Amino acid sequence: MSSKTVILANPRGFCAGVRYAVEIAEAALRLRPRPLYALNEIVHNRQIVAAFERRGICFVRDVKEVPEGRAVLFSAHGVPPAVRAAAAARRLEVIDATCPFVLKVHAEVVRYARGGFAIALIGHRGHDEVIGVAGEAPGRVTVIENAAEAGAFAPADPARVAVVTQTTLSAAEAELVLQVLRCRFPGLRTPDTRDICYATTNRQEAVRLLAQRVGLILVLGARNSSNTRRLAEVARAAGAEAHLVSESEDLPADVLDRSDAVGLTAGASTPESFIAEILALLARWGFERTETLEAARETVAFALPPALRE
Repeated sequence: MSSKTVILANPRGFCAGVRYAVEIAEAALRLRPRPLYALNEIVHNRQIVAAFERRGICFVRDVKEVPEGRAVLFSAHGVPPAVRAAAAARRLEVIDATCPFVLKVHAEVVRYARGGFAIALIGHRGHDEVIGVAGEAPGRVTVIENAAEAGAFAPADPARVAVVTQTTLSAAEAELVLQVLRCRFPGLRTPDTRDICYATTNRQEAVRLLAQRVGLILVLGARNSSNTRRLAEVARAAGAEAHLVSESEDLPADVLDRSDAVGLTAGASTPESFIAEILALLARWGFERTETLEAARETVAFALPPALRE
């Protein structure tokens, strides 16, 4: 049987924000007494969460579950100010792993709210990042998921409207909403730089290029990861058949059996160990050759907070 080919999208997997959060959690485990507490999943990946649970991190959904005076880790997605206040009331040591790009969106909301703007937040309701950002200005932020909701948005003063965006959206998805808002509100205020993360954009562009090479793309990552789901959507929009693979059992056996080439990418919170595991399984399936499709080079890195540097 002739060897089949896997074409690897690059960049794929961990972004700088996820790497930052994981490194903070690693440092906190070394420097703080256990158990260490974390509010929500540190990143949206069950393999990473399970590994940290085994090492002594207790994941909770409310800071009230953390014993007074202990350390609590805030996830990469950020939290609303009310959560920070609740942590302070319990005298918790906050170890903040919020992605700096998410913090940028928080700061934009604060600035617009102080300026008296109604704020449209393009994003997915219930996502941890959106909950945190919206919490910066309750009553001023309206979450908008699609163009229809943008058309129904009714701010008190149409002349003072601003917009921010969840960092992990598809750029095309956000642009559809932005087009409606720009038409309805000619004076719409937008941030000086795009809110959608560079890593999100780079991974989506790599998938578009991948779809020009292969008709089948595997997207590795958790189903509750927004950026991972967007990668699958981008692949399908580009004409490829896309399968989201969160564990090895998700590999589409019948499709792989009849394919000579497959593209592979991974969400920003997918660990390299899982990518290697899937590549090993694909090799046993006959996909022994690998090629890399380079879409962008990433050099962004964030330094650990001073309190966690050794």
